[in-house]
Amino acid sequence: MKAQEMREIFINFFLEREHKEIPSASLLPDNDPSVLFTTAGMHPLVPYLLGERHPQGKCLVNIQKCLRTDDIDEVGDDFHHTYFEMLGNWSLGNYFKQEAIMMSYEFLTSKLGIPTSKLAVTVFGGYKEIPKDIEAYERWKNIGLNDSQIFYGGMEENWWGPAGKTGPCGPDTEIFYDTGKVPCGNNCSPLCNCGRFVEIWNNVFMQYNKDSEGNFTVLNQKNVDTGMSLERILAVYNNVSNNYETDLFEPIISKIEELAGVLRTKDNIRDFRIVVDHMRAATFVIGDPKKVVPSNTEQGYIARRLIRRSIRYIRKIGVTENILSEIVEVIISINAPAYPELYINKEFILEQVAKEYLSFITTLDRGIKKAEQFFNDVPAGESLSGELAFKLYDTFGFPIEFTEELATEKGIIVDIDGFKTKYHEHQEESRGGADGKFKGGLADHSDQTTRLHTATHLLNAALRKILGNEVYQRGSNITSERLRFDFSFDRKLTDEELYKVSQIVNEAILKDIPVQCQEMTVDEARLSGAIGIFNQKYGEIVKVYSIEGYSKEICGGPHVLNTHELGSFKILKEESSSSGVRRIKAVIEAPTA
Repeated sequence: MKAQEMREIFINFFLEREHKEIPSASLLPDNDPSVLFTTAGMHPLVPYLLGERHPQGKCLVNIQKCLRTDDIDEVGDDFHHTYFEMLGNWSLGNYFKQEAIMMSYEFLTSKLGIPTSKLAVTVFGGYKEIPKDIEAYERWKNIGLNDSQIFYGGMEENWWGPAGKTGPCGPDTEIFYDTGKVPCGNNCSPLCNCGRFVEIWNNVFMQYNKDSEGNFTVLNQKNVDTGMSLERILAVYNNVSNNYETDLFEPIISKIEELAGVLRTKDNIRDFRIVVDHMRAATFVIGDPKKVVPSNTEQGYIARRLIRRSIRYIRKIGVTENILSEIVEVIISINAPAYPELYINKEFILEQVAKEYLSFITTLDRGIKKAEQFFNDVPAGESLSGELAFKLYDTFGFPIEFTEELATEKGIIVDIDGFKTKYHEHQEESRGGADGKFKGGLADHSDQTTRLHTATHLLNAALRKILGNEVYQRGSNITSERLRFDFSFDRKLTDEELYKVSQIVNEAILKDIPVQCQEMTVDEARLSGAIGIFNQKYGEIVKVYSIEGYSKEICGGPHVLNTHELGSFKILKEESSSSGVRRIKAVIEAPTA
């Protein structure tokens, strides 16, 4: 089975069970400062998991583009990826454990034909005052699994959330495929990491709320949030040993073999896989409807890191020329039928990848020259210090593998342990400066962030009025302290323009204008004059928020009821974000009464 057929089978299965399909959201989450990327299907649904009514109803299904960087060191094995697609079905206060488990089981066994004997599951085993999830255990047993296929896990294995210190959370039940590999021992189960069991699906039951004191109370609205990796279920269904043998990856590996004149072997297959995975992820990040330019910060930094790591592994395979554009072409041809934004942004993707290649090659050349200088001071047979090796890596972007290769040619040893020490020190410092950025979770929907989100609508409208309707939002990030708004424009704004923008926003605030919400089709929204990212997929019904006389936008975020709630608006800074994109940072001061 090919990927597109699996997508269609999954969606249709739940449409037949009265779910509504919603589109994949952008890889760049709106107004969630806790993450750089959408890491799970739940991110775009945060307001609805917290109780807001979804325009499509209470039962939803979708395929969400996701990206995670925490598994980047695992990439190259059989099943881990940075970019992946999450198949998910949702209940927002409708069905719960019994129905969710039954539908998961039916899809795997009846629709895909996976034998019940090849499945194993874990359920929550209890923690302090929270009891074992006996309901989930019994449900699995009643529909056909025996006791030897059902295992209790703890908080680490079978509990989700809360995303922060407080909020919705609950037990989950994870579904595994038994590959048939030789058991690691008498206690072999999905809870061990021997590789026999591969996780394919997770059903999260959000039924508790954790407060600041650490107490758990039962939620009024109980939700179901499920996620299944398209890449993994495709490999399982096609009975192949790893994800890379499916049509999502195999044509890319074959293209690299053709371009490189080198065949994959057991010694270099990890290098091939890393190139394929990283370039696939970079293509989706750069080609997202919001577009990302490789840079030294945030999402742009991840795109840059993925491309540069790909170049390093292409060199390891033995390729010295630039073959990235040919790889990207294949990735787009495979994925654009499902994600047309890749077709739309194809030239942009190719342009950015080509620029990054040239930039990094220049960096490599500088690194080689600096490395030669360092080596000239080290007698043959002695060591280059870990501190200097790290300086080549950190300051000049020179990969440690390249340093080792050059050192070997000169009969010099590299102090790898010293390098690792400096590297880990750097990692700890970086983590301290970006605490929580990659952890993922529910966005902060406090009153302050709600006000700031509404303010971005007025800011967007004011920019378009002063600078022209060619201005479009290119991204936003909101914390409890400030808003950050990126927009398409090719020059620095003048002080007068910034003053006029602030004046328009504050004028709207002083007029006490109601913020109105209407539900309509995308075509109706477009005809009504609402703005949105129309090369991005929307659901059948969307929410349009209007501030009469100022703003009308398609949006799913939290909003105030009246502009008076915003208080006053102040621009702190206007700067360049990337080529053709400007950035404004601003704050609001809530009204005193």
